[in-house]
Amino acid sequence: MAQQPLVSVIVPIYNAKNHIARCVESIRKQSYPNLEILLVNDGSKDVSLQVCEMYAKVDPRILLVDKPNSGVAATRNLGLRLALGKYLQFVDADDTLQPDATRLMVEKAEQYDTDLVIAHYNRVTPPPEKPNLPKAMRDTAFAEKFDETMERLLPSDERVQTFGFLPEGFMTKAEFAKGLMQEPASFYYGVMWNKLYRADIVRQHEDVICSEELNWSEDLYFNLSFIRYAQRFYALAVPVYNYLQNKESICHTGLNPINVVTTRASLFKYYKELYESMGLYEQYKPQIYKYLVSMAES
Repeated sequence: MAQQPLVSVIVPIYNAKNHIARCVESIRKQSYPNLEILLVNDGSKDVSLQVCEMYAKVDPRILLVDKPNSGVAATRNLGLRLALGKYLQFVDADDTLQPDATRLMVEKAEQYDTDLVIAHYNRVTPPPEKPNLPKAMRDTAFAEKFDETMERLLPSDERVQTFGFLPEGFMTKAEFAKGLMQEPASFYYGVMWNKLYRADIVRQHEDVICSEELNWSEDLYFNLSFIRYAQRFYALAVPVYNYLQNKESICHTGLNPINVVTTRASLFKYYKELYESMGLYEQYKPQIYKYLVSMAES
């Protein structure tokens, strides 16, 4: 690629001390070098900020922003306002990129003049933790036998599953909308981190943001808003992202059934408006209603 366009990689960070170094390293080691790496610390109470400060000193591509805690949506929106790149990419602080992630997506974006590239991703499930025995049972013959049994029964390696179902290739807006209806509640469509976005669309439309009113699926809101204005799409059938199944993340700690139902009801109207604007609502009405009751794969 003769002239490499700048890609802004936005990383919202909150109390990510166990993962942030691995995450930033995976971005810094991308085979695509023309990056602006926006590390936006959302008032972390652990050493995440100090780790990021260390990286900012050694890599001039890194812009570190420290701000009071205001949630992941507001943090991403600040990153969007600061980004200077032709393309936007998002990484969560407990996840990592595959080494060629940015290069592969930019190549397709440039070759097909796309507004959005969507790619497969890996879900990484860490090995389960060994249960703790009550204090009175430790240092006993039973405890020794228990440890041996657990080591034999529990897997010691990470489990990696690849998700994504669109076939490789360029798509028009109508083709992409049809594909979206295969699994309307899927992570594959809903999240921001397996995609490359043309930044001009965000800059030209102030309604393309993460919803700060939603406490879940603020990224699906962003995607539905973005797709409204996008025309050209490319599906990359190669996993570019490693999503860690982290039991401490908001997806596992901040949700209850009421949250899920009320958020889906809020987002439903955006799905409906998007498909009405394309003249496809009546055709896909059953699938759009399916969104209300679907479970995503995670």
